[in-house]
Amino acid sequence: MTVAPDRQLASEITDILVTHCGLDAVAAARTPAASLEELGMDSLALLELSAVVADRWRVKIPEQASQLSIAGVADLVARQADPPGHTENAVDIAAPLPLVWDVTNDVAGWPDLFTEYAAADILHREGDTVRFRLTMHPDENGTAWSWVSERTADPATRQVHAHRVETGPFEYMRIHWRYDEIPGGTRMTWVQDFAMKPDAPVDNAGMTERINTNSKVQLAVIKERIEQRAAEAGQGGRDA
Repeated sequence: MTVAPDRQLASEITDILVTHCGLDAVAAARTPAASLEELGMDSLALLELSAVVADRWRVKIPEQASQLSIAGVADLVARQADPPGHTENAVDIAAPLPLVWDVTNDVAGWPDLFTEYAAADILHREGDTVRFRLTMHPDENGTAWSWVSERTADPATRQVHAHRVETGPFEYMRIHWRYDEIPGGTRMTWVQDFAMKPDAPVDNAGMTERINTNSKVQLAVIKERIEQRAAEAGQGGRDA
């Protein structure tokens, strides 16, 4: 079965060829089935196209791409592209926002809040920024994964921005925490943006699935544990 090329992607490829490779946009529009070679794109133009595509979509353009049309290149990129990962998960906690904020920003106490962390060691503090090492419980192979992260909390806006300092299999990992008051308590939202290294054991799509699955588990645990603390302290949700 032939997969129809993504029109938006084909438009982006055309823009790259026009901007970086000197493509005649009018000629390209007049002969959409023409190959890059027929459109006057030489080896240098193909190298430039390859560099931009590799940077934007992490896809390698083969030498024989000169025989492809713009739609053909778009189809090739669409089949191979692994866009950066993005997840967003939230949980509603029946507890006042100040309590949720204090508990979840006590990084040293994370082993008692999350089920996945065996240790959280504070390495440095400066103002509202903390650098720390997280160590997970050993996996099925007995490996205890560990890395250094840094997070900066903004009490005024009730937001936290964090990133991995030791990225491991990630090219980058950034996490944005949001806290919002809602009827009955607090909504806490995690937004994660990341990209995996080319030699990582899982690609962006695979890691996106893993993070979404694990985030739901951890958020449910955090909800239960904070609500228990709130109940013990007589600080249930405002409408609870």
